Amino acid sequence: MAGGRRRGGSGRRGGPRQHPGNREPTPSPASLSPAVTMAQQNAGTAPKTGRPKKPVEEPVVRGPDVDSLGFQAMDRNVPGLSHVILQKLNMKSYEDYKSAMDGRKSGSDFGIRTYFDMFQKMEDTFKFCAECKKLPDALPDPKSLRRCKRCQNVYYCGVACQRANWPLHKKFCKKLKLVALDRLVEWLVFTGDIPFPTETWTKPAQDVEGWEDWFSMQGQLEEKLGAILAGRYMTLLWANAGKPRPEDGELRESVRRLVTDFHSRPLTIGLGLRLFGINPLAKALTVHVVGASHVETLNSRLTDYDELTRMFPGHRGMEVVMVGVDVVDGPIMRPPLATPAPQGRVYLSSYKGLYHDFWESHVETKLAARPDLVVGFHPGEHGPAAPSILAQPASNRAHPSPLPAASRS
Repeated sequence: MAGGRRRGGSGRRGGPRQHPGNREPTPSPASLSPAVTMAQQNAGTAPKTGRPKKPVEEPVVRGPDVDSLGFQAMDRNVPGLSHVILQKLNMKSYEDYKSAMDGRKSGSDFGIRTYFDMFQKMEDTFKFCAECKKLPDALPDPKSLRRCKRCQNVYYCGVACQRANWPLHKKFCKKLKLVALDRLVEWLVFTGDIPFPTETWTKPAQDVEGWEDWFSMQGQLEEKLGAILAGRYMTLLWANAGKPRPEDGELRESVRRLVTDFHSRPLTIGLGLRLFGINPLAKALTVHVVGASHVETLNSRLTDYDELTRMFPGHRGMEVVMVGVDVVDGPIMRPPLATPAPQGRVYLSSYKGLYHDFWESHVETKLAARPDLVVGFHPGEHGPAAPSILAQPASNRAHPSPLPAASRS
């Protein structure tokens, strides 16, 4: 099956409107408090006297909804889309989906036997009207859905819905065109064409202020990009995607975007080490990535975080431990180290389970090293309190729990 690191969304840029939840199911947000409800009922009437007026509470900030199948609802107005995804992929249940994500079943087990089938089924999961939210089966003619010709990313059931949605869609149409392209080219992360081999940094980490600085350190960059564009899998992609192949300039920019996405996690760890004054050249380090899921671990390779070695040449050794209930089985599914990581290498390991269980069973029993840095990539913190715990030293917390950003231990 097709795959990359950002299954369905994020984080998967341009992913299905509902996709596999990466965390434990989010409880349904509480309704408005009694104080707010009473304030609404009494709107326009004189306030009662003789009793102090309770302050009106702010509505609870909604987190992402998770349906009964474990799919996270990116658009709550599309009923049953998770069922549609399973149907289009010839899967009977969410467990089938997880088996495919975990590598326990192949695409052929679900009737996906050709590249064309794979790309078509991926596209089918996007087919619903962006305005009225109707799915193909709810339309008089299921084939009446048509893509926006500009962005090639969203569908409409007719001219009336397209016109009604245009005031909103026009704000994002150009960017969604890039989303639609990246969603297909991302397959080359799964095949191994992306990222290209990188070079040891020729600038100190503190002097690299953005991606253009990073790209400037990559020798023979245009040749590397050209090799990806001329590669076998890029050719297979556009022979089976059901869309015309874009111009080479557009494809080069798409590859650049996906390369930066691939390296953003190890470089975020590197930035966290710098921000907290943790020197990889002084001692071997251990980093815990909490709340890890399919997003970080699907199709992961033992070399995925080697950019940290390019960033800190001569480091004393680093271990990055992926901890989460949805960590995918694969090469990095190996026990964490109880001793320092090998000098000059980045060692990836993982633990499938909750972080506090990992802490009690491995860290406290010295089966795994204590972390120098704890990192969480989009671990699901919501609400006004979330910013106050960003990048907070773990020593300030009563219990070592997942954080939404880097934290020093």
